[in-house]
Amino acid sequence: MSEFPHRIGWIGTGRMGYELVSRLLKAGVDVGVYNRTRSKAEPLAALGAQIVDTPIELADRDIIFTIVASGKDVVDVTTGPQGVLSDPNQRPSIVVDSTTIDPPTSVKLRESAAALGVQMLAAPVSGNPKVVASGGLTVVTSGPRDAHDAALPYLELFGKGVTYVGADEQARLVKICHNVMLGVVAQTLAEITVLAEAGGVERSAFLDFLNDSVMGSVFTRYKSPAIVNLDYTPTFTWPLLRKDLELGLSAAHDYNVPMPTTALVNQIVIDGIGQGYGEEDFMALLTKTARGSGMELKPENIEYDDGL
Repeated sequence: MSEFPHRIGWIGTGRMGYELVSRLLKAGVDVGVYNRTRSKAEPLAALGAQIVDTPIELADRDIIFTIVASGKDVVDVTTGPQGVLSDPNQRPSIVVDSTTIDPPTSVKLRESAAALGVQMLAAPVSGNPKVVASGGLTVVTSGPRDAHDAALPYLELFGKGVTYVGADEQARLVKICHNVMLGVVAQTLAEITVLAEAGGVERSAFLDFLNDSVMGSVFTRYKSPAIVNLDYTPTFTWPLLRKDLELGLSAAHDYNVPMPTTALVNQIVIDGIGQGYGEEDFMALLTKTARGSGMELKPENIEYDDGL
């Protein structure tokens, strides 16, 4: 039997989706691909992908992966009029969704899929396109265990780790918690870097120390070039961070968990969006923090290793 016996359908070839489906194709997986803007998916044909014009054309595939912009988009491409589950004569057995959405929407999706005889596996991912390319992506899953086991060989191609956390919506909450930490750590990193520079320390020197210390991390390392050179080419925008912080605060309300730090960072992000930072990478929190202290930062214009 082939190492990858399933025929895979893939929906969504944005920055993350494109890199992920490329890894499947390069491993020899049979993949059909749909993207709302077809031209963005067409280069994948050179790797062996079959490009289709509507999600419903992937209905004959065994496992469908979705990674799109929002919960509404997941609903549209699965149970919508031309969704992959809308053909009454044939449907995939499993849908694996890697979109960051709220747990209530995920519950509705799971129930809608189950009513059609389809299993839903939540599989949010941690990383950005460069992390995917380096093989460092991590995945968290929840849903039926047999669906996880069937999808696992393909999920393992995404990067370095897949963690199963439960039979329901736990993976959605784990990813929300992860992205809350992303925002809080980014704001803290911005503050301490500005503080060090205000005291006469070059950003690159401060980050050399931090990244080699016990407080350094994969995140602080791979964000260091952006901080040193003020390169805010977006990997994750302010509105996306705001969405995830507010999903975290909503979950905190539901579970009666106080999250004052998250609430403060969310207000900082909202303020930044109002000031025009929205389309930049969220690490522009650095510049916003500096301006709040009367400092105007300048790029250091040096090469800095991101560790990837």
